[in-house]
Amino acid sequence: MARDLKYTRNIGIMAHIDAGKTTTSERILFYTGKTHKIGEVHEGGATMDWMVQEQERGITITSAATTAFWKYKEDTYQINIIDTPGHVDFTVEVERSLRVLDGAVATFCAVGGVEPQSETVWRQADKYRVPRIGYVNKMDRTGADFASVCAQIKERLGANALPIVLPIGSEDKFTGVIDLVYNRAYVYFDDKTVRDNYTIEEIPAALAAEAEAARATLIEEVAASDDALMEKFFDDPASITPDEIIRALRTATINMSVIPMLCGSSFKNKGVQLLLDSVIAYLPSPLDVDAIVGTDPRDSEVEITRKPSESDPFCALAFKIATDPFVGRLGFIRVYSGKLDAGSYTFNSRSGKKERISRIYQMHANKQNPIEFVGAGDIAAAVGFKDVRTGDTLCDEAHQIVLESMTFPEPVIGLAVEPKTQKDLDKLGIGLSKLAEEDPTFTVHTDENSGQTVISGMGELHLEIIVDRLKREFGVEINQGAPQVNYKEALTQTIELRETFKKQTGGRGKFADIVFELGPCDDKEKQGLEFSDVVKGGNIPKEYIPAVQKGFANAMSNGALAGFPIDAMKVTLKDGSFHPVDSDALSFEIAARNGFRHAAIKAGPQLMEPVMSVEVVTPEENMGDIIGDLNKRRGQIAGMEQKGTARVVKAKVPLSEMFGYVTVLRTISSGRATSSMEFSHFDAVPAAIAKEIIEKSSGRLKSDDE
Repeated sequence: MARDLKYTRNIGIMAHIDAGKTTTSERILFYTGKTHKIGEVHEGGATMDWMVQEQERGITITSAATTAFWKYKEDTYQINIIDTPGHVDFTVEVERSLRVLDGAVATFCAVGGVEPQSETVWRQADKYRVPRIGYVNKMDRTGADFASVCAQIKERLGANALPIVLPIGSEDKFTGVIDLVYNRAYVYFDDKTVRDNYTIEEIPAALAAEAEAARATLIEEVAASDDALMEKFFDDPASITPDEIIRALRTATINMSVIPMLCGSSFKNKGVQLLLDSVIAYLPSPLDVDAIVGTDPRDSEVEITRKPSESDPFCALAFKIATDPFVGRLGFIRVYSGKLDAGSYTFNSRSGKKERISRIYQMHANKQNPIEFVGAGDIAAAVGFKDVRTGDTLCDEAHQIVLESMTFPEPVIGLAVEPKTQKDLDKLGIGLSKLAEEDPTFTVHTDENSGQTVISGMGELHLEIIVDRLKREFGVEINQGAPQVNYKEALTQTIELRETFKKQTGGRGKFADIVFELGPCDDKEKQGLEFSDVVKGGNIPKEYIPAVQKGFANAMSNGALAGFPIDAMKVTLKDGSFHPVDSDALSFEIAARNGFRHAAIKAGPQLMEPVMSVEVVTPEENMGDIIGDLNKRRGQIAGMEQKGTARVVKAKVPLSEMFGYVTVLRTISSGRATSSMEFSHFDAVPAAIAKEIIEKSSGRLKSDDE
């Protein structure tokens, strides 16, 4: 019998680093009966932070999935939860989780409020149109302010944050919350062993007027999205029932016009049960989300929809690949329609091959519970894939579909690595390829000039974790070079050139002749090669045109200035000639590559560097020193604002100047300032610095040639 999907919720817990996502997840596992003891992040005992590196550092590195059950109004609901990392270096984990989730709990620190990474994950959730509820955690901390955080969400995130609870006290006097929907108070008592650690009471007299005003605002806001409720609101607001409020608020949450706001202290076990009730009440089930739209693999213009039902053909998205030491490669999948049995076959739209799924697991962090099948609306992990990548669509071979894949940011920092002993060379290769398969923002390549293996990622911490995992999981000790910035090159002018390639050997020779125009793309946002062919009169036969395009596309990986890749370029093939005997596709490909080398150096090539958005939160007295230091690092101050008693400095700073910044910042501020950094954009390197980088690069090339 098919399950009723209205009793399923697929949610993620997302937030800035240190807002208490994992602590909240641990409490959810305890209150839903999934665990019988509360695991603490600071003690390294959190269930969801199962990696050794996570337990040691007290941060989440990889998103962990689990399934729990919660009783709400006499019905039992299944909640599939993904706990995501908060650190910007692991933003890919948030991105791919949000792609497959129906709803999210956005967690905020009651003291820190909306922080830089909160904005990043919020934008990611907007991109995938994921409905959210807000949870302001750490209400027991000094400086906690629920109203201020709600105001920051409106101001900085442009979202309609609507409180559905009010805190009873704050800081060390935080004892519970007022539920504005049911107009009652939840007062908590300290007992970590019981699941119902609260009593339901009348609203305290001192807060009655404030609660009444907040409830009136809540009713007015939800009535605005429901005509029948609006009539009742004008006739008699008191006649509106809690069930009517919940129904209207659910609709407003799902269409993203409202963000219901709750508060609590997960660490002190306050407010989590009400959060679970709200997840069920307001966040969508798979049935509330629009049918998934994909395209026909044989004709990308044809759109296909799949409804969230087990009677529709099978369709799922592989959103994460992980390597487990005991079961091998796990492919995490979100099923949108149909059903897949363990031991059966599925079709991969990208590779065009059938894959046998030997086993299917319901995940609980790093533990697997075998299940017989997975159906529409479910999130599970499958074993048996020979060739699967993040973003692949799995479907029924007779009813093929391609779902929109995921785009991931380019790595911005590289590190040269080599094994300490030569015998570990193969182990290093295997380890790196497995890690690159798991993480689309981590890449490995061999530097053509130096022969070094270079690993690239999203930041220093990202690469530090990779190196640590190589040592622990694959037993490879490595030597590493200094961090290297991933520079790029860009063309600034358009030039025309004729390139002739002739080679005469005994017998048949090689000949190709092309006239082309090469320069920057007209559209600054465009990536890759923009190629157009305007050759008249068959001067170059049609079968050789793709070879010319391939030659230019391949040449882009090695720029003319210092061998760094070019991201975007426009080539117009205008004319040329061929020899009926000596010309072939390879000749035209080589002519294009040579043509690029000769033309790119004349097309005003420019060196580009990654620029980071840096945000520093500092006490007032250290602000001058911090701004001075950022200016020394070629930083451009983008703004300053007040946040409580501290000041926030925002700047754009080249990545090459930011290595080891955290240590310097600690020294300047005696450890009182904190900073966060994320990739912003690529910008031109100043001429003097570019000259130095190019000389260093060509010096390396020369020494390799000698």
